[in-house]
Amino acid sequence: MTATATPVEGATALVTGGQQGLGKAIVDALLEAGAAKVYSTSRRPGTATDPRIAVVEADVTDGDSVRRLVEIAGDATIVVNNAGVLGGQSLLHDDVEDIRAVLETNLFGALRVTQAFAPKLAGRSGTIVNIASVLSWLPGFGSYGVSKAALWSATNSLRLELREQGTNVIGAYLGYTDTSMIADLDVPKNDPADVARQIVDGIISGAPEVLADDLTRQVHAPLFAAS
Repeated sequence: MTATATPVEGATALVTGGQQGLGKAIVDALLEAGAAKVYSTSRRPGTATDPRIAVVEADVTDGDSVRRLVEIAGDATIVVNNAGVLGGQSLLHDDVEDIRAVLETNLFGALRVTQAFAPKLAGRSGTIVNIASVLSWLPGFGSYGVSKAALWSATNSLRLELREQGTNVIGAYLGYTDTSMIADLDVPKNDPADVARQIVDGIISGAPEVLADDLTRQVHAPLFAAS
């Protein structure tokens, strides 16, 4: 069996870290594209005014929490691994446990969710989206950059492993995006709504990757020019 595109119209989706920033924009874009229901996770209890959104308290770094999430949201055919944290800038000087904590969310959190939901997606033309970064391919950004580079590699391997059960795996890559996480940085930023729409378009088309801005496309192009 080979992976195919996933319909969004009428679908049920899950977005981790979906209560703010890019995650919230992805929730909104899925609903705009016709999703019937979106589970939106947060580490804290929450509610939503839109009846199509179900807010679920979940922590992707906790195996028991992820298992409970599967019990609640196991009907999802679209799973977006968006939950993430920033980290320090120095692999040499930052405490190893602080570095490990960033990978625990950004890499292992996505893997936990993927492993938990993969059996539910088998044979259902589902899609998993991993939100990575242009920093997947650029050095000098400490534990955050390492976590996104590792997620890029994991995404490519998961795509191969899950293809036979008919599940597509999309890597979404983007530069600075206008969210609270980087609100203090005085740099050009993407509109989260635009990035989210591109991700939803990728789900619908069955794309393997979404390169959300010019910077990401420029960095990506020479890396794969020979392939």
